[in-house]
Amino acid sequence: MNNFKFYSPTEFVFGKNTVSKVAQLVKQYGGTKVLVHYGSRSAIQSGLLAEVENCLQNGFIDYTKLGGVEPNPVDTLVYQGIDLCRSENVNFILAIGGGSVIDSAKAIAAGVFYAGDFWNFFERTVAINRALPIGTILTIPAAGSEGSPNTVITKTSPVYLKRGVASDFLRPVFSIMDPVLTFSLPVNQTAYGIADMMAHVMERYFTQTQGVEVTDRMCEAVLSTVIREAPIVIREPENYDARANIMWAGTIAHNGICGVGREEDWASHGLAHELSALHNVTHGAGLTVMFPAWMQYVYTSNVDRFVQFATRVWGIEDTGDKKAIALKSIQALKDFFVSIGLPVSFDQLGVPASDIDRLIETLRINQGDTFGRFCKLNMEDARAIYQIAAK
Repeated sequence: MNNFKFYSPTEFVFGKNTVSKVAQLVKQYGGTKVLVHYGSRSAIQSGLLAEVENCLQNGFIDYTKLGGVEPNPVDTLVYQGIDLCRSENVNFILAIGGGSVIDSAKAIAAGVFYAGDFWNFFERTVAINRALPIGTILTIPAAGSEGSPNTVITKTSPVYLKRGVASDFLRPVFSIMDPVLTFSLPVNQTAYGIADMMAHVMERYFTQTQGVEVTDRMCEAVLSTVIREAPIVIREPENYDARANIMWAGTIAHNGICGVGREEDWASHGLAHELSALHNVTHGAGLTVMFPAWMQYVYTSNVDRFVQFATRVWGIEDTGDKKAIALKSIQALKDFFVSIGLPVSFDQLGVPASDIDRLIETLRINQGDTFGRFCKLNMEDARAIYQIAAK
């Protein structure tokens, strides 16, 4: 096990009717002028935005609003949010939504105090050393941004680049998590979120680090729980306990606890981000296509890790044929994705194989000549993985 530091200051307020506590929590963390940040439709149509506004008004908390966050949040709205926070003297940001809204809020929070272009954070030329405090009301369990230090934003000009950055200054101070808010999610959004949280665990699980039994078992427990609960929430969208387990799994998957003491990979995310940037592919859909393709390409780098994945997560019998067992685990993952209606090939995404050159071009810009840690990959390796996904 490697040395590690784990810091998770977020206060999680979980359960039914917890939205009613929002004004109390904003005050607790010093908010007096709030930017309420949200998406385009669901927060309004569901009545959640009106409920939050009513709570803030009853708590005598001043606020301004900025909606319009779309999946794969873009830099243009971040710039708008930074300007609004400065002009309105905002000292707290409240994000209502899923990972896209929370990621956008984090980028705004970091940019408010920085005199230069906030994109410099994503270029890694400047470190984030200050940010506005952020609170969240989670409506889509998926990205885990409600408890993580991470944010991912897409730059829209001169070329589309999707990049992430992490800083403990970006961890929300509180996150309100009411599973009831997820009852009305469309089936495909629920499924994409499930894929996202599984990918967050697997990026940490597939490691060459030895002696990490505790975090191995934690990863396996989260994956096994998600695999068990996913068909239930698809079949019974108002099953509270299943929704609650999925919601909490998404947070645990990406707040860092499943990655302590081990080297993490993140190659599949890098490959999937290029699909999102070029074709606006939903993040979860890109991951369900790229992760099995990556696995098929790299499993021989540590076949024992895949055997463990097969036996502990999927219950596949250990017959002693390591290669066969490893390949069965990859097929089990693909079959699971298909069973909840998710794509596993370029064709299902509507991405032509002829776009691989363009994907490689921006992948090189974002990742450099090599990427990944489970197995060090170069651009020819990436091409081979994209080709597997395109079959």
